[in-house]
Amino acid sequence: MKDLFKIMKDIENNEAIETDNVNENAKKQFLKGAEVAYEQIITYFAKGDKNSLKPLLEKKMFNRFSEVIDERKNKQLKSETTFIGFKSTKILEFKKIENIYKVTVNFVSEIITCVKDKNNQVIEGNPDTKKTVNDVWRFAKNMWSQNPTWYLIDTSDKC
Repeated sequence: MKDLFKIMKDIENNEAIETDNVNENAKKQFLKGAEVAYEQIITYFAKGDKNSLKPLLEKKMFNRFSEVIDERKNKQLKSETTFIGFKSTKILEFKKIENIYKVTVNFVSEIITCVKDKNNQVIEGNPDTKKTVNDVWRFAKNMWSQNPTWYLIDTSDKC
């Protein structure tokens, strides 16, 4: 799990960040890691797997995800998500603020998702229909940290 974002480490060229000159290969490498993270995070979230989510999310984001997972559990709801694949991924913004790198990524993916009640009846979504999802996620990393992990710090469903 800790190796999940090692592929993103190539982007850590300070001079490239400061001059906004991150090369295309570094961007592609970052996006590969971000795609892996996206798929894992939405899958762990659907399963309610907080232990697997925790090392990928910034603390406030983890608390937000945990609240939703706990609410589903309290209401005896089960979320099912099947990740189909990406239609596109694109870096929208890459910036350095003091010692923090922040990267905003637009993910357009196809998933199958539904929520079932305690009687296994679908109450939201459709387990037989794939849908296109347009998410904008922001990742961050402390440039001085020895930890190669980029943490998810924000999500939205619009560009």
